[in-house]
Amino acid sequence: MPLPRLGTRSVRFRTPAAAQVVLVGVLALAVAGTLLAVLAAGGRPGRAAGDGPRRITVEVSPSRCGRGWTRPEPGVQTFDLHNTSGTAAEVYLEDPATKEVFGEVEGIGPGTTRQLTVRLGTGTYAFACVPDDADAVTGPRVHVTGGRRGPGAAPVTQHDLIPPALAYQKWVGAGLGDVVRLTARLRSAIDGGDLAAARSAWLPAHLRYERLGAAYDAFGDADARINGTDAGLPDGVRDRDFTGFHRIEYGLWHGEPAARLRAPAAALVRAVTGLRDGWAATRMDPAGLGLRAHEILEDTVQFELTGRTDYGSGSGLATARADLDGTGAVLSRLRPLLTTRYAGLPGLDEDMERARRTLDGFRHGARWTPLGDLTRAQRERTDAAVGGLVERLASVATLCDPRRTV
Repeated sequence: MPLPRLGTRSVRFRTPAAAQVVLVGVLALAVAGTLLAVLAAGGRPGRAAGDGPRRITVEVSPSRCGRGWTRPEPGVQTFDLHNTSGTAAEVYLEDPATKEVFGEVEGIGPGTTRQLTVRLGTGTYAFACVPDDADAVTGPRVHVTGGRRGPGAAPVTQHDLIPPALAYQKWVGAGLGDVVRLTARLRSAIDGGDLAAARSAWLPAHLRYERLGAAYDAFGDADARINGTDAGLPDGVRDRDFTGFHRIEYGLWHGEPAARLRAPAAALVRAVTGLRDGWAATRMDPAGLGLRAHEILEDTVQFELTGRTDYGSGSGLATARADLDGTGAVLSRLRPLLTTRYAGLPGLDEDMERARRTLDGFRHGARWTPLGDLTRAQRERTDAAVGGLVERLASVATLCDPRRTV
């Protein structure tokens, strides 16, 4: 998978505008990934201090990979990676003995130049050029003397990601069983005409589904039936294709009678039951696990914290808190890989706890403060806590991206 792969996002966001937001967000993450050394340190990409980094032009091609770096020096340096071949390529700067990666750039097109900035110190380096649809090659080894080099990260392989992916998939299977049980309770309340009980039952069922965040891509079309919105539908909330949790939410909080909600409730139970029953035969892509951890809260910022997915229940902050739990479930499976690769992991843990405390402050028993009732200061604090966490999680996506090796 390139860094990071432009994978399919949750299909619950079905508007063209949403798709554009997704693409921009992932492209921004890819740009951030060119400074792998900075991300591995737990910081944010930035310009080097002083007079600026030294500039060196390096060739990218199967026959001349890494050529042009003839006077190695310690310190911050920018490499102009010029692709002289006829196909696009990824480039890694690595320790050829340990394969530790200090920087990488993806998608360097034929005849184009991309930049890579790293801090070099005592050690041996080589560029690895990975053309599309061709074998990877390693350029000449270059020895640097003096100075302290920036942090690197041991590459993650597809094989490394299989155990956490399997563990996560098993956890999702158990969660789907809970979703079926809770949606059946919701349906029972609606069938019995007890709309107050239905409103009480709606939120636990919806939040349990939201916590399965990183599996949305594997859910496929079922996710649209279960958690879709009316975005892009010709008749909006009256459209026949507006189904699932949000369809029922709209009815429960807009005065619809139980008779009009029985069919949507029955359809929701069928959808989640079918998803649960077929889950054992589903295979999640291990390569996407790190990226999904980032996407969960990226979606939260774009949708839950803007109120775009609130159809009357005022539960956007509760959903954001469930999304945070979902992110934590992914990170707990990836932690063995991150512990030895991500120096910023303690900071990530602190940011996760800060976001939890912030969101938990809006919970009052079974009731949550509606997003629209937040003061400006509360809104800014919430956006900062979750938004900062999204930036941290971009590093997780980068560091857990499987790389092709020579």
